[in-house]
Amino acid sequence: MTKKKENIFDFVLFKRLFQYIKPYKLTFTSLCFLVLLLAGIGAATPYLTKDAVDKGIELNKPETFLFYIIIMLAALILQTIFQLVFIYYASWLGQSLVKDVRIKLFNHLLRFKMKYYDNSSVGVLITRSVTDMERIADIFGQGLFMIFRDMLAMVVVFMVMIYIDWRLSMIVFVMLPVLVYATRLFQKYMKIAFEEVRTEVSNLNSFVQERITGMKILQLFTREKIEHENFKEINERHKKGWLKTIWYNSFFFPIPDLASSIVIGLVAWYGGIKTIEGTDIQGTLIAFIMYIPMLFRPLRQMADKFNTLQMGMVAAKRVFRVLDTTSQIDDKGTLVAEHFKGEIKFNNVHFSYVEDENVLKGISLTVNAGDTVAIVGATGAGKSTIINLLNRFYEINEGAILIDGIDIREVTLASLRTQIAVVLQDVFLFADTILNNITLNHPEITEEQVQQAAKEIGIHDFIMSLPNGYHYNVKERGVMLSSGQRQLISFLRAYVTNPSILVLDEATSSVDSYSEQLIQNATDKITKGRTSIVIAHRLATVKKADKIIVMDSGNIVEQGTHVELLKKKDGYYKNLYEVQFLQEEAVI
Repeated sequence: MTKKKENIFDFVLFKRLFQYIKPYKLTFTSLCFLVLLLAGIGAATPYLTKDAVDKGIELNKPETFLFYIIIMLAALILQTIFQLVFIYYASWLGQSLVKDVRIKLFNHLLRFKMKYYDNSSVGVLITRSVTDMERIADIFGQGLFMIFRDMLAMVVVFMVMIYIDWRLSMIVFVMLPVLVYATRLFQKYMKIAFEEVRTEVSNLNSFVQERITGMKILQLFTREKIEHENFKEINERHKKGWLKTIWYNSFFFPIPDLASSIVIGLVAWYGGIKTIEGTDIQGTLIAFIMYIPMLFRPLRQMADKFNTLQMGMVAAKRVFRVLDTTSQIDDKGTLVAEHFKGEIKFNNVHFSYVEDENVLKGISLTVNAGDTVAIVGATGAGKSTIINLLNRFYEINEGAILIDGIDIREVTLASLRTQIAVVLQDVFLFADTILNNITLNHPEITEEQVQQAAKEIGIHDFIMSLPNGYHYNVKERGVMLSSGQRQLISFLRAYVTNPSILVLDEATSSVDSYSEQLIQNATDKITKGRTSIVIAHRLATVKKADKIIVMDSGNIVEQGTHVELLKKKDGYYKNLYEVQFLQEEAVI
């Protein structure tokens, strides 16, 4: 099988990226005009030097020489000003463009299914959203326009040199094909190297992000030495990737300098012979010696800028790969749920996280409006999956989920989730104030409403006991609070939204007795008068439930009240009660 030839530059990808320039057409056009001006002014300086020598020095006319010096000074000042404006707005354009792409990417990420995040590395997504975006900005700030400027400067210099003396020009141009070939070869290998570098950067970011997040586990299980060795290995691969690019740079960059020096020597030799023969070419010789670096140096600079361009294109390719991923929940519902009565039905629902590995195996259940239903069962029975499906974090494989007789797929996703509040076992808090963690910056929820809600469920005093009260910053993931305190914040977060349906993954095994009492009081308050589904971990919640659903291996094996289920001889719930809940009651 023949390997498909890979282009050095992906024009299709660049064309797609170029679409984001449309809002900034005026800036882009102005930059192109500045490139033309800079190329013209740059090529004019050696020509003015030639005329200053030929018409001023050789003809012994000091005033003419002074005139050319003033013109050259003015050209230098203009070139400096234009260069400053050019560099600033090229970078401005790059940052403006990447701002738009980053917003689009983040908005895209916000709508992915949970399944996408189950299979994706957080570190890689952070790399796409931050580091890769900066590389895309460099395409315009340090790559594209710089290459265009250098190429145009070379063309103008090439034309002026032929106009001045075509014979000397031939000496110079004989070296150009070699440099052009070397440049293209360099670009080809650099693209491959940068692909490898971006991969290793993503791997490194993923590794570091995961280890820092799980630092407590690493230290608890004394994994420091092992992880240190793992980090050394992945860091070594990262270093080798960069060293490969450095090797290519080190090999290529001296070539233009060597070629320039050789050509200057040949021109000086030829000019010296002509001068000895009596030909008056001093001004032309000086101009050519100035022009040669202007012709050869851009080749080196273009190779360097092409590195930047290649890295940006590699980054753009990876970002667009995420943007092209279609992993959103199918939000085609037309009904806007303003309020649910709260009747929930699962009709023969099948679901699997992994294909052909069913987690729910055709379950059917009914939760009456206003009832509190407790779900019990062993780990992996499918209890938390019911929460995920009710909120449409995942799509069911078969069957239907109805609320008030309406298939939840017919309801808009936003309104569905607004009416269902969830308190998870693993509480996530942002590095922000308690108030913002409760309201999640919802503009219609005021601090007064939050305080009133906190008083109603009995946790206002706990919050006010913290420094700055509701404005206490809990830091990243809420590390400044205990697990019980974080759970209380999550209860209040759910309560202030006044949901029609409440789902609780009620876990208090790791909280102190004071927090547990507050959580129990909060549970009683927020479940009162609304449909509630509780993954029950405590006997008190199980006893109070209007219905208990017992699950095992993705099936509902028993349903009924606490008393009804205890009457079943050798029943699953009765066994669970005797093994787990009675032990809890004995401790209490």
